[in-house]
Amino acid sequence: MNNTPLAERMRPTSLDELIGQEHLSAQTSFLYKAIKSGNVPSLILWGPPGVGKTTIANIIANEIKAPFYTLSAISSGVKDIREVIEKARFQMGVVLFIDEIHRFNKSQQDALLGAVEKGVIRLIGATTENPSFEVNAALLSRCQVFTLNPLGKSELEGMLVQALEKDVLLKKKSVDLKETEALLRLSGGDGRKLLNLFEIVIEGINDDPCVITNELVTTIAQQKVALYDKSGEQHYDIISAFIKSIRGSDPNAAVYWLARMIEGGEDVKFIARRLVILASEDIGNANPNALLLATNCFEAVKIIGYPEARIILSQCVTYLASSPKSNASYMAINKAQALVREKGDLSVPLHLRNAPTKLMKDLNYGKEYKYSHDYEGNFVAQEFLPDEIKNLKLYEPGNNARENELRKYLSSKWKGKYGY
Repeated sequence: MNNTPLAERMRPTSLDELIGQEHLSAQTSFLYKAIKSGNVPSLILWGPPGVGKTTIANIIANEIKAPFYTLSAISSGVKDIREVIEKARFQMGVVLFIDEIHRFNKSQQDALLGAVEKGVIRLIGATTENPSFEVNAALLSRCQVFTLNPLGKSELEGMLVQALEKDVLLKKKSVDLKETEALLRLSGGDGRKLLNLFEIVIEGINDDPCVITNELVTTIAQQKVALYDKSGEQHYDIISAFIKSIRGSDPNAAVYWLARMIEGGEDVKFIARRLVILASEDIGNANPNALLLATNCFEAVKIIGYPEARIILSQCVTYLASSPKSNASYMAINKAQALVREKGDLSVPLHLRNAPTKLMKDLNYGKEYKYSHDYEGNFVAQEFLPDEIKNLKLYEPGNNARENELRKYLSSKWKGKYGY
């Protein structure tokens, strides 16, 4: 009991005990009647973190007395799904609860489809993402979707009061819950985080009675709580540390921050998307293969999903961190956009204009253009910028082996123009 977190000790065992989600827990609701009758269909529970999805799954298991299996989409794969399905063939009415089902890729979701369709298992999937986008249509059509609402202030405060009144350990303490704003803010409306943070704060106070204030909660949370909130401040701090570690060519730090995001439940596509951006922004032409690898990484993790996607991400991260760096392409487009904003829409030189009509040809559109491939080395010197900014250098190759080769090539062609 002492090692069990408060949120788990306070987890309701029936819909009557559930705080919030009255549209699901009311005796007139479809879900309530289905649970009481034992005829629970396969279903998807959609809602923010910590509002009761896992609790409702446990309530169903308690009420209908069916064999109950749990998988997490973060750590489970097709093999785990098939093992449960095989066991279910020899049992009646098996319920399979999959937390964060939106993290399963298509092949993992497809592995569930036949068993759900034939009634071998009753699936309960929990997701924080819109199932219309994250659960494939065939599986979704065989499940009833229930939407869980965010918990309001009164409901969250009710959870705190209930914990003080009913928890066997907290009842032994003298607690004055003077202020709740910091508790609610730091937990972000997540009931599970709220109760566990509440317990940490109480344990961090030696006074009797312990008076809980916003200042005290903030101080203790900063000292003892490592929260990873996918929409909060630490989310941005960790992705910042991650990107800066790769940019700083430290694969050790980069893979550590990667692990922090994976363990915190970060969306695999969010991580991979940032790697694609970094491969161009911070590596660019110093190693063009970086963008190819990052793009393939993004496509691969979409197909594979967790848990194996972590291996693909680690390969890409350590490669990018170990690669030569250059932001020359990034700086070039920044300079070019600033120039466009400063100078406005400068006219395209006549010899570069398209001439699809006779009138345009009569106006000398494209007349003086020299086709590069008609000349030695597939190059001929001509002006490509508007007259107002001709000879202006925007791309300065970085000082690395690959871009030094590019500088040498440009210098051989332009012979001093643009400063190459």
